[in-house]
Amino acid sequence: MSVDRVTATPAALDLIGQLAGQHGPLMFHQSGGCCDGSAPMCYAQGEFIVGEVDRLLGAIGGMPFYISQSQFAYWQHTQLIIDVVPGRGGMFSLEGPTGQRFLTRSRLFTDAEWAELEATEGAGKADTA
Repeated sequence: MSVDRVTATPAALDLIGQLAGQHGPLMFHQSGGCCDGSAPMCYAQGEFIVGEVDRLLGAIGGMPFYISQSQFAYWQHTQLIIDVVPGRGGMFSLEGPTGQRFLTRSRLFTDAEWAELEATEGAGKADTA
């Protein structure tokens, strides 16, 4: 069994494909900021500088997905599920003009999944970016 810390719905994967076709390789960062709430932000790779306190959570649609250490501390026991809903995306996020926005849903890991994560990551310590 392989446990992913972040996944995406088919609708999100479709939008990722469209945006990658327009902008090239993408990257995501789970925002915890004031301006766009806690929305997953989508950027062209290299347009967002990943800091020392950001960690690579995984990939969706082949694109890296980062989260800040402080956000990870709150959400480490959950799998993030990136979805798409109608609306305007974050002001700096690439999906803004599409009439759709990325949305983070989550679910708690099962005991078996958490045990696997602890075994592979060492008690929830995912690789840092």
